[in-house]
Amino acid sequence: MKNIWTVSFISFLFLVGCSTPAEKVKKETVTINPSENKIIETKKQLADIATILSKKEVPVLCYHHIRNFKAGESESMKSYSVTPAAFAAQMKALSDSGYSTILPDQLYEYLVHDGPLPAKPVMLTFDDTDEEQYSIGIPEMNKYGFKGVYFIMTISINRPRYMSKDQIKNLSDSGHVIAGHTWDHHMVTKYQGADWDTQLVKPRKQLEAITGKSIKYFAYPFGLWNQAAIPEIKSRNYKLAFILSTKRDTVEPLYTIRRMIVPGTWSTNGMLKAMRSTFNK
Repeated sequence: MKNIWTVSFISFLFLVGCSTPAEKVKKETVTINPSENKIIETKKQLADIATILSKKEVPVLCYHHIRNFKAGESESMKSYSVTPAAFAAQMKALSDSGYSTILPDQLYEYLVHDGPLPAKPVMLTFDDTDEEQYSIGIPEMNKYGFKGVYFIMTISINRPRYMSKDQIKNLSDSGHVIAGHTWDHHMVTKYQGADWDTQLVKPRKQLEAITGKSIKYFAYPFGLWNQAAIPEIKSRNYKLAFILSTKRDTVEPLYTIRRMIVPGTWSTNGMLKAMRSTFNK
């Protein structure tokens, strides 16, 4: 059997400041095969919970329907919808305000490896596979080079009013991120036994078959979660999980990434104000 060495390194980067240099520490674990004199694997050490919680939260917006309201429609329905005109105005306002979209890989690297972000990051997320997110939303986002994250409920694929496999594949091929949102939108707080594989594993495999890419991110239906769900999600190889309006958990911040629903009752300025207030940005 070949001998394999695993060595931990601490490297020091000196950053020039206005007065004294600031020292930043990076920790890495390197696996070496000495017989072949080569590095097999390099792993960065994950940030601890306190470090993750100390970082500023990135604004994460959540959209559902992009459609015109119907006469007599309830306010509760409007809370999950924005009109095409409002969505267009919001995308323009984000661009005019200097925001750049980021994707979950960038957010993960920022949180656990201190990776870089643009000066004003924002993440655009879309739930439930609605077709207008593709046909109406994407043309507006393309005007500003924006990319989004699409949390797909797989039971709805190819059904009327929902995205087709080809549209999901096109999103992925165009640089957007496809992510998990269960099979049929049942709350994870009610899962038992085989439900975890039905709702987390089978949908992931289906989406991976469509996109040809790993599915690494997940959004809880209705934003609802509990502590019992997190080990199940971790064990099925999801790297981040997204909630909605409640604050992230102080024990599991990577699996309670906060999002803000944008309701149709807000003006564009109201959306910007709420976003900045919610995420202190």
